[in-house]
Amino acid sequence: MSSKLRFVLQDFAYLKIDLVQGKNIFRLTNASKTNKLEQITKQPETFEVFANIARLLKRLLAGVESNESLFVDLIHSLSVLEKTRTKENLHNVEIIIVLRILNNLGYIGENEMLQNLVKSPFEENLVFEVSKDRTKVLHHINKALKETHL
Repeated sequence: MSSKLRFVLQDFAYLKIDLVQGKNIFRLTNASKTNKLEQITKQPETFEVFANIARLLKRLLAGVESNESLFVDLIHSLSVLEKTRTKENLHNVEIIIVLRILNNLGYIGENEMLQNLVKSPFEENLVFEVSKDRTKVLHHINKALKETHL
């Protein structure tokens, strides 16, 4: 609470921070805003999807191991989420983000139907692709989540 960097630190903000590992905790040495993803919490529907994704990540990630491909994919995915407005498209974006998180963490195996959704760059056209096979994609997501045992 007495840190001079406390005003930069905000919940649900995309920040650039520097940490130093101490004996028992990490210490914050620097923090700055990136001015990215600032609108993601402004719409209640978008924020709800963002919160669901944050809960999933908290559940699946442990330790301090880096996963750069997951991070880059997540930032691109959240940028698409931030621009999404309709409720149906929000659900489709959430499905794609969850699928890509599970794929980056190794829970999605080789599946031809899902390859285009997980391997190509996350662009808005994927939202329309997932709507065609939404029930099959959800089946694969639920199966992968069940197999995590978390």
